[in-house]
Amino acid sequence: MRQEFVMRGQTASGGTEVLNFSGYKPGYAYRMTEFQIYPSTALGASVEYELAATVTAAKTYENPSNPNFNNEGLIACSFLSLKVEAARPYSNPTVVNDTFLITQNLILAVIDTVAGSPTAVNWQCRFVSEKMS
Repeated sequence: MRQEFVMRGQTASGGTEVLNFSGYKPGYAYRMTEFQIYPSTALGASVEYELAATVTAAKTYENPSNPNFNNEGLIACSFLSLKVEAARPYSNPTVVNDTFLITQNLILAVIDTVAGSPTAVNWQCRFVSEKMS
């Protein structure tokens, strides 16, 4: 039976996290099915943010503000923006490679590109287990 689980946290802008898959059941791989980011600011305030995040299965992280989709280890990236100017609407595209079988630790990287006081990024990843044959 497939089991779903969630990893989530909050990472400072410009920071990275290791999503640890060591210690999970031998003989299983995992697929990411969902990736979401959310600002860690007070809503309703006159706040601007431009958040980006990536999840990579590699030795180094993929730059969240300029991801390279030729990187075979790039599993997910997300972008979330809110600008006070009317010409800069809110957006939230997320790309997840849900066919990538995860058997190693992942690197999550986040950034808020708005100058001044960058905000930390809340993130959540959902995974499903796959029995290896």
